[in-house]
Amino acid sequence: MATSRFSIPVITLILIVVSVVMLFPFYWMVTSSFKPMGQLFTVPLELFPTTFTLSSYEKLLSNTPFIRWYFNSLIVTALYTGLAIFFSTLAGFGFSKYDFKGRNVLLVIVLASMMIPLHSVAIPLFMLLVRIEWVNTYQGVVIPFSASAFGIFYMTQYMRSIPSELLDAGRIDGCSELGLYGRIMLPLLKPAIGVLTIYFSMVSWNWFLWPLVVMRDQSMFTLNVGLATLISDYRQRYDELMAGSVLSSIPIILLFLFMQRSFISGLTAGAVKQ
Repeated sequence: MATSRFSIPVITLILIVVSVVMLFPFYWMVTSSFKPMGQLFTVPLELFPTTFTLSSYEKLLSNTPFIRWYFNSLIVTALYTGLAIFFSTLAGFGFSKYDFKGRNVLLVIVLASMMIPLHSVAIPLFMLLVRIEWVNTYQGVVIPFSASAFGIFYMTQYMRSIPSELLDAGRIDGCSELGLYGRIMLPLLKPAIGVLTIYFSMVSWNWFLWPLVVMRDQSMFTLNVGLATLISDYRQRYDELMAGSVLSSIPIILLFLFMQRSFISGLTAGAVKQ
């Protein structure tokens, strides 16, 4: 008992220190977005802005097509998340509830595809997009990676915990196979869909290399690609970069706050289901 009473304060202190270390870069980013450019790199470091200003946000919105970049990122994220969840749930339904020849081999191949880096397939994929005229388009960014190996594996494992007797009861009632997927399985997958919604949204919102390869016009840049143009060999617009980074983090934070219950229940579902 004495050991446990001593360990709880120590663990709490360690967690507080770790939290401060992890949150400090975000705090510095937010406070720096309200500082003039000349006060960003003062020594010693200023934890609080002595001069509060919105000039960074004003310059960002007036000097760059930031709103357009924001819109592009929202479109790419929404399209990718929707398609990735659809393909993950549909493929997971097939792998978990249907016994067919080569099922395990196909699942291993899907998992093995996670080990293929983007850099090794970027050139052939780009050549394909050029031939079908998908360069500088939303579908060129989204569709090549809309079938996620992680999502398929996660949904396969999650659906295996759902009793197959529910599907048998649906077949007895005359429900089609597509109806079993849409009317029985999908309502039971809300916690898992919540997890993948946050995961896929974060992945697509933080994309940089592939949108950089596909998008040619500045008006089609996503946020990450657009914000990267603020730093060049001739001019470093760190104040605008801090303002853009703060604004770009808002959607993911709101999404997590809105779906945190589904996210937590989806992560812990495997520990309580038999």
